Parts: sequence; C-alpha cells; structure tokens
Amino acid sequence: MSGYYIYLISSLPALHFGMKPPFSVDKFFSMCADLISAEDLEALRSSLKDEGEGRYHDFETALRNELVRIRAQRKHLDASRFLRHDGYADQCICHIAAGAYRNPSVIEREKMLDLDRWRFLDELSIEHYFDLTILMLYARKLSILEKWERIRTADADKLLEETLTA
Repeated sequence: MSGYYIYLISSLPALHFGMKPPFSVDKFFSMCADLISAEDLEALRSSLKDEGEGRYHDFETALRNELVRIRAQRKHLDASRFLRHDGYADQCICHIAAGAYRNPSVIEREKMLDLDRWRFLDELSIEHYFDLTILMLYARKLSILEKWERIRTADADKLLEETLTA
C-alpha cells in the first residue's frame, strides 16, 4: 500500500511551529485509516505514546534527563535516581535544556523546548519522503500544535481561580 503514501502525504497541509493546527491528531488518524494498512495505522498511533524506541524517543529521553539534572542540581538532590537510562548523550541537548531552563517564564521555557523538538523532527525527516516515518513525524508535529492551541485557548481566569482555590 506504499503507493498510497505519495498521495496521502502530498495532500497534507504543511505544518509550521506556532500555527493553528489544520485538524486534530484524531482527524489525521481517520484520514490515514482508509489509505494505509491497519498494521501501519497501529504503528502510527503507537508512535505518539511516550514509551517507544527510535531516535526521537532517545532524543526526548536525553532531553528530559538533562532537565532532571538541572533541576536536581538547583535543589541539591542526587539526580541519578530520577534518570532514565535508555536515552543518549549529546552535547547539543545540554545546551537546549540549559537555555530553556534559564528562561524565567514557564510558558516560554516550554515553547523553547517544543521548538527544539520540532527542529529535531525536521532533522529526522531529511532522509524520508513518502513513507510511514513521515506520517509518524507529521503526527508528532500535529500533537505539538494541538498542545499549543489548547494553551492559547485556555480560559486563564478559570485556571487561575481553580489554582487559587486548590
């Protein structure tokens, strides 16, 4: 069924960090359901779960480990008991985490981290064109856009009230 990937992928709108998502991840999965095999659809769905394997999973684990190290150091705690050991070490990730952690705004910090996640997804797509990997990367980017759309449309007054009453 790989012949259908060319049509499917070329018909998808381009995604740019910070834009409003053109459709939800669920809608994306339903669009793919008629054009890819059930096995590939299941792989596509499972690619968004936190547990997994592959270069993006390793990147995400290494990034989270580095954030744990920074937070533990600031609180004078031993970070080793909080680390996951299935990521990889990369000097670039240390700079990403440190740069984001220096930002005093929690929202801007998270935005910086998501932008670097987006850039890494772009790097992963370089050797792929019309295959399942591109669909997986597209779904991951779409989930990032959905996250920021939820943040943009959240009722700030209601969230503040809930926080203060808790």
